[in-house]
Amino acid sequence: MAREIIDERLVGALHLRALTRKGLAHDPVEEKTVYQASTLSALMEGRFEGDLTLRELLAKGDLGLGTVSGLGGELVVLDGEAWLIDGDGQVLRPPLTTTTPFAVVTPFRCDASLPVDEPLDLGTLARRIDDFLGDPTAIVAVRLRGRFRELVVRSVRAQQPPYPPLLEVTAHQTEWELPEASGTVVGFRFPDTMASLDVPGYHLHFLGEKADCGGHVLALTAVEGLVELHLEDTLHVELPAEVGLGEPGVADRAGIRRAEGKET
Repeated sequence: MAREIIDERLVGALHLRALTRKGLAHDPVEEKTVYQASTLSALMEGRFEGDLTLRELLAKGDLGLGTVSGLGGELVVLDGEAWLIDGDGQVLRPPLTTTTPFAVVTPFRCDASLPVDEPLDLGTLARRIDDFLGDPTAIVAVRLRGRFRELVVRSVRAQQPPYPPLLEVTAHQTEWELPEASGTVVGFRFPDTMASLDVPGYHLHFLGEKADCGGHVLALTAVEGLVELHLEDTLHVELPAEVGLGEPGVADRAGIRRAEGKET
């Protein structure tokens, strides 16, 4: 049975709807809606089994990121297609029957753009976008096509049950440095009040122009390109069985930052 929850701290930022798996078929795609499978807290706890297929996920959005069941790599959704970067750095086209325990997608439409005409590291790029947007509570989908250098990405190898917590998995993650690469960075910026539901701040994945490299972004310098932004107003969270919504904003932020490869 579908239920609606609105937290006071989220008013003015977005409308939040929590849906059970049964309610999925009755949840229409909206132009400015972020659709999410499960929660970050569930993933942190080691809930790596998914029941939502990539085919169902792509019906909800054409841009996004996530992972697949067993935490078997980093998922990139770009231009309506799903790509998976596995723990060896290989870029694969997973079958659409593959399930996901955590993913975030949106029907991407460019509302505003910001050119990159000088080298910007990841922190400077994030601040440039923040200053451009002005509103720190806005939920934003990001697409950055361009040339990069000093690009550091990661992925993880598939896990077997009983699943360990996410922090144990990322402690043994595989990282690659790409001295130069062209391609697309996709992801989202969520406010700090969304911690436990989503990664607070920027959560970004990369896919090479020829789909020959990619992963979860740990660091980069954008040499040139175009940042395109899609402003969101609704978050639909589909909750698998035995996964609760929790309390948005209440989370182990230090643990999240370690799992995401961010400085504490």
